[in-house]
Amino acid sequence: MNKAMKIIALSILASVIAGGTGASAAGLYADGLRGADHQLLLQVTTYAGTGDMGNVNGRTNAAQFRLPAGIAVKPDGAVLFSDSRNHQIRKIYSGLVTPYAGIYYEMDAKGFPIGGRLDGASDLSLFSGPQGIATDAQGNVYVADTGNHSIRKIDPSGNVSTIAGDGVLGKEDGPGSKARFNSPLDVAVAADGTVYVADTLNHAIRSISPSGQVTTLNAASVRAVEVSPGQAAPAGDFADGALAQAKFNEPSGLALDGKGNLYVSDAGNQRIRYIDLQQGTVTTAAGSGKAEALKDLYVPGGFADGEALNAAFNFPLGLSVTEEGGVVIADSQNHSIRYLLDGQVSTLAGAPDQTTGEADGIEGYAQLHRPTDVAVLEDGSLLVSDAYNNKIRQIRPFRLPANLPDDTNVKVVLDDKWIEFDALPEIGNGRTMVPVRAITEALGYNVTFDDAARAVQLSKDGVTIELYIDRTGVKRIEQGQAGVEKSTDAAPYIKQDRTYVPVRFFAEEIGLDVEWDSKTRTAILRTTGK
Repeated sequence: MNKAMKIIALSILASVIAGGTGASAAGLYADGLRGADHQLLLQVTTYAGTGDMGNVNGRTNAAQFRLPAGIAVKPDGAVLFSDSRNHQIRKIYSGLVTPYAGIYYEMDAKGFPIGGRLDGASDLSLFSGPQGIATDAQGNVYVADTGNHSIRKIDPSGNVSTIAGDGVLGKEDGPGSKARFNSPLDVAVAADGTVYVADTLNHAIRSISPSGQVTTLNAASVRAVEVSPGQAAPAGDFADGALAQAKFNEPSGLALDGKGNLYVSDAGNQRIRYIDLQQGTVTTAAGSGKAEALKDLYVPGGFADGEALNAAFNFPLGLSVTEEGGVVIADSQNHSIRYLLDGQVSTLAGAPDQTTGEADGIEGYAQLHRPTDVAVLEDGSLLVSDAYNNKIRQIRPFRLPANLPDDTNVKVVLDDKWIEFDALPEIGNGRTMVPVRAITEALGYNVTFDDAARAVQLSKDGVTIELYIDRTGVKRIEQGQAGVEKSTDAAPYIKQDRTYVPVRFFAEEIGLDVEWDSKTRTAILRTTGK
């Protein structure tokens, strides 16, 4: 990474992106279906936001945001998120987006909202670039008010107060009113009322006791890095071991697990760290960045799934813990959502080549743009603050239709619907063979037969898929172009006056994802994107 890019990355981390909140819900791996490559079958949709930058309340599909950051779920199921560049906390409930705290009161010369710092009633309070948020069982909401270098609290009655930070950049422990922070990006609240803070540009994990006392838990970084000729900047560091001697590099996301211990997105070290608060130790839970030889502002980012200590991230941010003990990670600059479970890291959503975009769709086809935080809903689905898309996205495990017969017959599902056939599908030469008329009607294709060529032709929108009776091979013919035949290992056949075709080859040629669930003997066809 060159020096200019280092400075840009530092600015992005400091001003835009935030961490997460821990939550419990149904287990993703325990409950979810998986494909042939063991990939969880998931669907990414837009939960709220048009994608346009603005400040519009109302129905979720018409709402507008400016760089949504932290996200959390209240005990009553309401979803809260920090709308960072609108300097507000907003609420999603029953299909509506409404203000929760902070007012939208003034614009700068370029037409962007201006933040401020003011306690009081929620509809009179002011925030400045709020980021990570967390809730407790009593309905209190805690906010990392990044631009104000403060930690704020919203009580169940809607009153906003400052529990720590005097609004001045610095690093001071002591009573909350005298404590100082430097661009805190996330908070997590323990059952005993202790609030933990990712004090990002102080490279520190801080705690705020229920009485309001602020304490720094780890050792200070004393590194400085030359970011341009003759200009040095303070930088984070790395050390595992005893908590009092441990070091971090821009910690940016926090989540408490079921034991009351703390996961940390150590963004500048490209690692997920684990603080055992009972034992007073810090270990690396995932990530393989070469932090020990760190000479730059940040460890170089990367992308790799697999064994946790060999996995690679690119500025991981918000975290959330699932019921099964896994950690969901907003891997911001890989534009992906990753999952750490049982010592393995996998990718839940995001394009495999880490390209940006906003397309909905199934796991590897869906696109994100700088996701900053994640939250787990009670039904096991995930919510994502998709910051640069100005949207809240939802990731749901794929579920088989409730009316799917519980028998040993071969079945076919298209997205969330069971396709009923007038004759049962069957397995032939290891392939799922289906009556052609029923499958084409379900998919909206027109079927014709070329008797001379003994071919079945399936057509829609100028595209024809051609398969051959008792002969392998499939040809895709687009209007005005010569078709190219591909080899297959299964051939259509006629049985009892019905033509059976191999569903996989036809489905894949028209762009569907095809999976097989052996437990229910079901071929699963899914639309890859929208």
